[in-house]
Amino acid sequence: MLAVTKNLETDILIIGGGIAGLMASLSARQQGVNVLIAEKADTRRSGSGASGNDHFLCYIPEKHKNVDIVLNELKNSLFGSNMDVPLAIRFFNESFNVVKDWHNWGINMKIANNDWTFMGHAFPGRPRIFLKYDGHNQKKVLTERAKKAGVNILNHHCVLDLTYDENGVTGALALDVSQKTPTLTLIRTRSVIFTAGCGNRLYPAKVTPGILFNVSDCPANTSAAIAQSWRIGAKIVNMELPNHHAGPCYFSRGGKNTWIGVYRKGNGELLGPFVTKATREVGDITGDIWNSAFTELMLNGQGPTFMDCTDDSPEDLAFMREGMKSEGLTGFINYMDEQKIDPSRHLVEFRQYEPYIVGKGVQVDINAQSSIAGLYAAGDTVGNFRADMAGAAVYGRIAGLEAGSSCMKRKLVSCEEQARCEWIQKRIAYYSSFYEKQTGSDWKEANQALQQIMTDYAPPGPEKVRSESLLNAGLHYLSHLRNLTLNQVYTPCSHTLMRLAETLDLMDCGEITMLAALERKETRGLHKRADFQFTNPLLDNKFLQVWKQAEKIQMEWRDKVMK
Repeated sequence: MLAVTKNLETDILIIGGGIAGLMASLSARQQGVNVLIAEKADTRRSGSGASGNDHFLCYIPEKHKNVDIVLNELKNSLFGSNMDVPLAIRFFNESFNVVKDWHNWGINMKIANNDWTFMGHAFPGRPRIFLKYDGHNQKKVLTERAKKAGVNILNHHCVLDLTYDENGVTGALALDVSQKTPTLTLIRTRSVIFTAGCGNRLYPAKVTPGILFNVSDCPANTSAAIAQSWRIGAKIVNMELPNHHAGPCYFSRGGKNTWIGVYRKGNGELLGPFVTKATREVGDITGDIWNSAFTELMLNGQGPTFMDCTDDSPEDLAFMREGMKSEGLTGFINYMDEQKIDPSRHLVEFRQYEPYIVGKGVQVDINAQSSIAGLYAAGDTVGNFRADMAGAAVYGRIAGLEAGSSCMKRKLVSCEEQARCEWIQKRIAYYSSFYEKQTGSDWKEANQALQQIMTDYAPPGPEKVRSESLLNAGLHYLSHLRNLTLNQVYTPCSHTLMRLAETLDLMDCGEITMLAALERKETRGLHKRADFQFTNPLLDNKFLQVWKQAEKIQMEWRDKVMK
């Protein structure tokens, strides 16, 4: 049995040291409570914001007049489909304070003319809501501020499961991956803020199948918050609706609106009707609103699709290059330099990437509180609001504020109570079984088998469809895969056990996805049902909630909150 070598206690435990986690830690500390961040890597360089970002969704009164203007633009953006409006309004109303703080802390939010400058992800002639900034140093800056504020940071600790009782969440079980031999840490807390990021590796990398880690966001983000919250009964929402990103083909990297150029079909025609020549202020929004075009044109023979920057001025090309550095695309810049790829002369092929989990997951209220007492969530793992980097920053702050102001009302369980918990004893035995084997299969085999099941039986559009028979078969094979994994996979060190734990979380996410896809008896977006080919207008403003109650699956439709 794996040894529990540390027992820790804190008022607030934050799981995940990305942008949301660091911002939550700062606002929680302002409430005078003890805060501990458990991060599987190192907060200085972890999460999808590890290497930078250059667009920050926000509302600045002097630029936008009123919040309704930015709210309307948000609804038409790549973030706007699945959100409860009150969460968006609170986000916008608090976003400028975060922008000002970041700028004062040393993250340059005024990159042009020493002013708040909005550009990219925009329609010509419409208000722009994405602030252009230089986020290359954001993780370093936020980590330093958290340490100065007295936040305790526990790097190289991967949380495996939450502990809970009849009063809600009580703590967590973490795997120490700082040494080769795995050991466990039990953490007792009054409240938990889950900020574990988006979910990759549920489907195979679309442009390079078989290469698990060639994805556009952090490949170690595997929706742990969704899976672990699900296992203790939290409500999960919108998991059946797929989401794709897009960017340079084979070199899977985000930041498509950092590019100053227009999209063209394989024959040279413009892909979209919005611009004939891109500018740094607007860009070409076609890639946001018709994301599936990159795949559809390959299927109908009109592809491939190219990013064309050949009409850019030298000044715009230099500006674009600096934006790529802000976005963390230095590896891509180096590759272009090495291979003598010059965007002023060469077209760059773009491709739609594999589905990943972002803006679907844990359902929260306007205070970032989940349906489980004491459990909060923020960032990409939230299912009823999405704003990517800005959403992580602002709702991370909100989660820390709300949890910090209320956590002292919650009981801190004793070491003995937590250790006696039947649930956590079972989970310790479960994870120990993989390490105690003398030989067996590798975790990668389990992850790749999961990806194959998801691709064959719960495929996303635009090119593939789902159906009742496919989804039921997928659930059957997924159950079989779980048993095979338990009986056959061997993890000889802490690192491989961590990777397997990520894969097990993804299996839960796959199950939730298939269960919800079965219940959504319609075609909507990239959720395409062969047996329900129409979009049901009665579900236009409905969210599907899924949760476990006494090990039984519960589902319920609810109204999207519109105001």
